[in-house]
Amino acid sequence: MLRYLLTEDDVGSVRFGISPLCELGLSLRAIREPARFPLQLGWLRRTEEARARLDLATLSGLIDERMWTPDFLNPRPSSPLTRLDEELDVLLATPAEVFRGDLVAVHGRVPDVFAGSTSAALRRIVRALRQLWDTCFEPYWPRMRAVLEADVVYRGRQIAQSGVATMLNGLSSRVEYDHGVVIVRLADPTDRVQAIDGNGLTLVPTMFTRRASAPVGDGPPMIMYSARGQGALWEAEQVANPAAVAAVLGETRASLLAALGDPASSTELGVRLGVTASAVNQHLRVLRDAGLLVSTRYGRSVLYLRSELGSALLESRAG
Repeated sequence: MLRYLLTEDDVGSVRFGISPLCELGLSLRAIREPARFPLQLGWLRRTEEARARLDLATLSGLIDERMWTPDFLNPRPSSPLTRLDEELDVLLATPAEVFRGDLVAVHGRVPDVFAGSTSAALRRIVRALRQLWDTCFEPYWPRMRAVLEADVVYRGRQIAQSGVATMLNGLSSRVEYDHGVVIVRLADPTDRVQAIDGNGLTLVPTMFTRRASAPVGDGPPMIMYSARGQGALWEAEQVANPAAVAAVLGETRASLLAALGDPASSTELGVRLGVTASAVNQHLRVLRDAGLLVSTRYGRSVLYLRSELGSALLESRAG
C-alpha cells in the first residue's frame, strides 16, 4: 500500500499529464498477458503481425511476472502532453546507477539482456521502444490520445464541480483520498509513505492499467490510472454520408470521403470504419486519382484530406 501525504497547498497543485513513453512501457503488460486487457484486444489483433518483428528479447526484459516495469519507463510527464522524442532523449541519458537500480527493483537483478555497458543497453531499449511506437502506436495514437485527453477534461470538470477529493476518489477502486492522504492499494505488499512536500502529485491516464499503478521506487509522486471511454475505442464507427454520393461511389468510399474533413492516415481510417488497411488504401487511391482527396506526408505517415472538389461533392448532395 502506498500513501501520499498532501498538504493543503499540495491538494491545490494536483495536475494531469499524458506520457507516450508511459503508454509504451505499460503496453508491455497487454503484450505479455492479453487476456488481462480485454479492452485492448482490438489493438492487439491489429498489431499482431507487427509485434512479431519487434525486439522481443529486449522488451521482455523490461517487465516481470508481476507485470511490473522499471521506473525509467514511467517518467512523470513534464506537461499535459509530452513528446515521445523528448522522453526517449531523457531515457537515453539515464545514469547507470538509476538504470540498474530500477531494474533490480523490478527483477531483483539486472536481466542478462542488459548486462554489460549501460549506454549500449539504453540504446537497445530506445531502439526497441521506437520500433514498438512506429509500428504499433503511431498509426493509432490520434484515437488513443483523444481518449486520454477526454479523460483529463472529464476529471477537470469533476474538480470544478465537486472538488479534488471527489475526483481522486473516482479515479479507481484502488485509490482513496481522505483528509490529506491519498491511498493507492497496489499489489506490492510493502507499506510506503511519501510526503508530497511541494513536489506535486501528477495523475496520468493510461490504456494499460486495469486499476491503478504507481512508481516502484520513491520517484516523483504519480498515479497512473485507467482512462475512461476505452470501451468503444476499437469499434468501427458509422460515418454519415449522403445517399446520392454513396450510390455513385459506394458506401465505403463515400464514408471515407465524409470522414476526411480532418487529416487522417489510412491505418486510422481502417480502425474507425472497420475496414482492412489494404482495402482502405485501395479506396483512397481511387478517390485521390479522381481528385476528391489530397495526400501529404507527415513524419512516417501519409495523411489524407478531402479536397475542395470532394467537399463540394458532399455539400451539393447532402440534401
